[in-house]
Amino acid sequence: MESAERGQAARDRVPRIDPYGFERPEDFDYAAYEEFFSTYLVILTRRAIKWSKLLKGSNSIQKSMTDMNRTFPDNVKFRKSADPCLQKTLYNVLLAYGHHNRGVGYCQGMNFIAGYLILITKNEEESFWLLDALVGRILPDYYSPEMLGLKTDQEVLGELVRTKLPAVAALMDGHGVLWTLVVSRWFICLFVDILPVETVLRIWDCLFNEGSKIIFRVALTLIKQHQAFILEATSFADICEKFKEITKGSFVTECHTFMQKIFSEPGSLSMTTIARLRESCRAKLLAQG
Repeated sequence: MESAERGQAARDRVPRIDPYGFERPEDFDYAAYEEFFSTYLVILTRRAIKWSKLLKGSNSIQKSMTDMNRTFPDNVKFRKSADPCLQKTLYNVLLAYGHHNRGVGYCQGMNFIAGYLILITKNEEESFWLLDALVGRILPDYYSPEMLGLKTDQEVLGELVRTKLPAVAALMDGHGVLWTLVVSRWFICLFVDILPVETVLRIWDCLFNEGSKIIFRVALTLIKQHQAFILEATSFADICEKFKEITKGSFVTECHTFMQKIFSEPGSLSMTTIARLRESCRAKLLAQG
């Protein structure tokens, strides 16, 4: 009886709206869906890579300006009615970078990063070179068609959690939740639209100064600080929802305290360790094809 009640309570916590905005029926089989999606996500990732290659390699498909309109729609400076409208500045920076680095071109996520840089510097050229530093040097292969660097670092985070927070790793493994499902936006958008603006800017200061290991420090701190909350999850969907919730609230809003925490909570985290994990994770991904 208790088991049935716990199961019902878990189902009650699962969102009734699917990722596309449709309401799920009362008799929706969440257990079957979780089992299906844990394997289907791998297929989705492979197909996303194929589409990316197709769109970058064919001149017969015209790319749209859709991402310009989706970039910070709640920011008055990016609205078409603004004078000047930063959509045009954003377009210029992304177009210039696409010509500058043809191996990357344009990848979704870069618009949010370039948009933040424009808001900070108020200068197209400075934004361009800062974007180049991030994409070309600090985050190599995050935005290439294969996104191998991004996928590698998501797996590196998984290994770090396995070492530093084994209970969370066991929960993820037990429900078949892949790290790419819960942290991909953290990494690819560098926490833009994930964490409050002031907190993101403080993170970026450290990112430019100390390199990409800061991303792991932020991610580990978020997970460690909310470990007990995450471990309350009882299903695939529940875990995903909790990873959304841990990026909200006073802990991430109070950016100065938050930044102090990222240098204490994760403990030792050397670039030597990260480089070693990157090498092994990258090799595994390449072996999987």
